[in-house]
Amino acid sequence: MTSKLNKYPNRRQFMATLTGCAGVLAMSSPVKAESQVGAVTAVTGQAIADRTGHSVPLDVGSGLMVQDLIKTGEESFLAMLLGDATAMRLGAKAELLIDEYLIGVKGTFNLTDGALVFDRPDESVKTVTTIKTVFGQLGVRGTRFFAGPSRGVFGVFVERGELEVTAAGATQVLESGDGIDIRSSGARASGITRWSQDRINEAFASVAPT
Repeated sequence: MTSKLNKYPNRRQFMATLTGCAGVLAMSSPVKAESQVGAVTAVTGQAIADRTGHSVPLDVGSGLMVQDLIKTGEESFLAMLLGDATAMRLGAKAELLIDEYLIGVKGTFNLTDGALVFDRPDESVKTVTTIKTVFGQLGVRGTRFFAGPSRGVFGVFVERGELEVTAAGATQVLESGDGIDIRSSGARASGITRWSQDRINEAFASVAPT
């Protein structure tokens, strides 16, 4: 499903900010940039990692490092496992930066384009995980959720667990079955709603292989 949101508003400014932050994190993070923190578990189409100025093709089994900017091509899909239990899937034309990741302790990611599904089993260690976007910030509490373009807006839907969503200074806690919409960068999120099953299916299908 193609969406105008695939190219986020103010994306150039956002990426410039991320680049500056990445330099600071590279110097201060307890995880060295060259440390492998995960691996690719599935790929359909094309995917690469921008790594220290080089473009590295990603295949099943490819290692993932802190500061990798992972990109998928058109009609492409990528699945990865970070640490022992954190699974993430990216749909077509997605970009995800692994800002920092300390296995079993914390992780910070920047979703700069496209859609993702995050999945961490309820019984796993609840590491502090944050996903930043130009629309808002997601505070993960051990859950499975979708975040990305959905029917003309940036949508977030929680299938299992809880997720803290902060947009325009306002925070809402989503539980299983809850969804919200954010119409533009800097806008507040809608109230919590129940998505239709058709919309839920569309969202998860957008990060699945075709």
